[in-house]
Amino acid sequence: MASDGSPKSPLRGSEPPGAYITSGALARRLGISPTTLRSWDQRYSLGPAQRRRGHHRRWSPQDVAMVEDMCGLTASGVSPAEAARSAKKRAHAAPQGEGTPPASARSTTAALTSGKAAGRDSSGLPLGAVRAECRGLARAALRLESVAIQEQLNTFVQEHGVVAAWEELMMPTLHAVGRKWESSGDRYVEVEHLLSWHVSTALRNAQLLLGPGETRKASPPVLLACVPGEQHTLPLEAVHAALLQRGRPVRMLGAAVPAEALIAAVLRTGPAAVVLWSQTRSLASTPLALHLLGMGWGVNGARQQAALVLAGPGWRGGRIEGAAQPQGLREAIALLAPESSGLSE
Repeated sequence: MASDGSPKSPLRGSEPPGAYITSGALARRLGISPTTLRSWDQRYSLGPAQRRRGHHRRWSPQDVAMVEDMCGLTASGVSPAEAARSAKKRAHAAPQGEGTPPASARSTTAALTSGKAAGRDSSGLPLGAVRAECRGLARAALRLESVAIQEQLNTFVQEHGVVAAWEELMMPTLHAVGRKWESSGDRYVEVEHLLSWHVSTALRNAQLLLGPGETRKASPPVLLACVPGEQHTLPLEAVHAALLQRGRPVRMLGAAVPAEALIAAVLRTGPAAVVLWSQTRSLASTPLALHLLGMGWGVNGARQQAALVLAGPGWRGGRIEGAAQPQGLREAIALLAPESSGLSE
């Protein structure tokens, strides 16, 4: 509305100066860098429709809507070139003064982002042959777009479940960001940290996103813990979320659990199984694993014992007889929470 209460004119170029924003303000609003805006303008002619020589570029509401559309498409996995073509086409198809493209145009997003894509992403991340959603998640992570990251993760969990989300979206993208970090002199640490935080958030909220599973209340729980000194918890968080999705009672102890605390928790909870995660070989404690295998609780003559599951690359290269060593989340969940029955039921 204008200051006198009358509606603003919807025609492009008729907005008062305050309706236009600078490139810096637009970049902050979208969570991208001004360099990215300039690059999109130079490569794809995705810049302000009106330019005045000698002045900073100013973006109208319609220009802003077009760039927002570009961001949304690339964050969904569409290549930048294709996203630019689509964003400009939608902007031209939209009625003058409306910043949102018509629904018929927006419906093409699913077609653009479906399927798998191969090769190196335009961002330079070594993604390989992955789902298109991985590319979109990687681009959003590189631009530190928290809202886009969380929305994509939540949507994928809702549509495909925890195991598929971990194996097909979260883990490939995390690995690609990690490889980028390792090969670029410690750059992109902030990207990995932000992405890890949002992956953790999606996993912890999975029960809310998917609805509460039918918990087997009479079943003994599965106990999840990292070996002493181990700080990497995301894989265990994926196990936790997937077990809850199956309705399996579970207790998460988290990172770097001291051996004495883990033993005390086993005695207090009487678990059906203990999952012990180790990321690195140097932290994988064979003595602790053997001690857990030999533990029992309860009165004489009715002793119980937990199954031991050694998870993570730290346990590879060695075998501990009596302990299971699943290769990946899907195999671990099939072992810990079979569809037809649970452990020790």
